[in-house]
Amino acid sequence: MSANSVKYNYHIVVADDNTALLQTMKVVLSSKFTKVATVSNPQLIQGIMGLGNVDVVLLDMNFSAKNLDGSEGLFWLKRIKEHETPPIVIMITAFGEIDLAVECMKCGADDFITKPWNNDELVAKIVSSIEKRQQKQSQAEPSSNATLAMIEKERIADTLQKVGRNMTKAAELLGISRRTLYNKIEKYGL
Repeated sequence: MSANSVKYNYHIVVADDNTALLQTMKVVLSSKFTKVATVSNPQLIQGIMGLGNVDVVLLDMNFSAKNLDGSEGLFWLKRIKEHETPPIVIMITAFGEIDLAVECMKCGADDFITKPWNNDELVAKIVSSIEKRQQKQSQAEPSSNATLAMIEKERIADTLQKVGRNMTKAAELLGISRRTLYNKIEKYGL
């Protein structure tokens, strides 16, 4: 099998208001990835994520003609990243502004592409993002010598960082009460 005929076992979701772009992305990505879903309404992303393991979301920055500042994409990026195990998010826009790309990265985007894109580069960017995440996860996996307390401390610290130390949100994501969370923060010196 040649490198060009490799099909990756990843689930990709593309969210963009342009139906022609969605059709093109579906054709391009379906030749390289086993599952590709497209949505023109970003509100549907949460439902798709609830159905199963989504590896990557390609997310448009603008969903309405009257609002082209990227705020819609940033809003949905933040909602996606609130999940306990969020997918990789690669932002898509026709306007490749540096300030907007920086803001996306600060909000948790894994990468940024501009329209029009090169198909091979798009696929390479998706695969590279997934491989980087897998490498990070394998390095972060607790060793067999890790204690339950060490694992718990790391999980709490990661969750607190992810939600910007919002105690209510962190307790909710961890499935514990706020009081228990405060006790564990004190116990672990977080």
